[in-house]
Amino acid sequence: MVVHKLAPQPGEYSYVFGGREPMISIKPGDIAEVSTEDCFGGRVTSPDQLPSEAVPFNEMNPVSGPIQVEGAEPGDMLAVHFVSIVPARKYAVSCVLPQFGALTGTRETAMLNESLEERVWFYDIDLESWTASFKARNSDFRLQLPLDPMHGTVGVAPAGGEVRLVMTPSTHGGNMDTPEARARYHAVPAGQCGGGHALPRRRPRTPGRGRSLRHRPGIRHELGDRGGPDQGGRRILAPPGDDDYIMSTGSTRPLEDAYRISQKDLIAWTSDLTGMDMLDSYQLVSQMGLAPAANVCDPNYTMVARLPKWTLQGAQAYGGAHSRLRKAAEDYTSR
Repeated sequence: MVVHKLAPQPGEYSYVFGGREPMISIKPGDIAEVSTEDCFGGRVTSPDQLPSEAVPFNEMNPVSGPIQVEGAEPGDMLAVHFVSIVPARKYAVSCVLPQFGALTGTRETAMLNESLEERVWFYDIDLESWTASFKARNSDFRLQLPLDPMHGTVGVAPAGGEVRLVMTPSTHGGNMDTPEARARYHAVPAGQCGGGHALPRRRPRTPGRGRSLRHRPGIRHELGDRGGPDQGGRRILAPPGDDDYIMSTGSTRPLEDAYRISQKDLIAWTSDLTGMDMLDSYQLVSQMGLAPAANVCDPNYTMVARLPKWTLQGAQAYGGAHSRLRKAAEDYTSR
């Protein structure tokens, strides 16, 4: 087994897919040990430093490569197995950027409201405990999060000699930001990689099979607190166990608006439960939230936004109503 090393120096990273000569050449079955940078190219070194001032937009998401696979030709399927992904620094960086993201106006979808405040979060990385420390910027909220490293940007040269900025995902791959590009997983296609994440961000899931339980016909209700979901969102509390989440749903057209409704409500709910402001809550949901599609069918689409309850550090939604209802249901079914 042949092992190749690729460790680009500053100035050697690529910001595009296509139009570049290979940095190394490998045979199918070889292993490549690749050093990658974060999406800011290591230029943001303090939580008080604004990425918009430190990094030009066209220099976001530097990638390592290209890596030539000998014998590969256009139209071939290229499968890459990520053996392991390990953070290279003792900290990780995340931020809210002006005119960027799903819950604000962007350069392509301009709106009259002002951009969100630019804010930076630094996470201390502990490789021994395999955790990252989340610290809210505007409150004392602290939380240890499990590491789950991934490559946010993976792809090959686009067809037809095109050169594409790394920020835009398409048929060639690119800035897909999927947690499935992590260790022990495969990526198709993959020729350049970068944009490493210590924590997974949005994790889209496809609907799975459910289980139908026989039950006695009985329903118990409670009235929740005032100030519930807004703009069409609905809230769900999953039972303790493997599916221990708080969840918000959004149902509308187009699909991205259903996504926005569910995410916005989950962020607001998280803010209410933890005492954090909206942007700190946005950051926590961005790192630990899930976004499965519930229903893609006429007349409206439904998206779900969910957050593990353990991240709330014991905060009880609706005064613990879910626990009381669950206990009442167990007493009822045991009769």
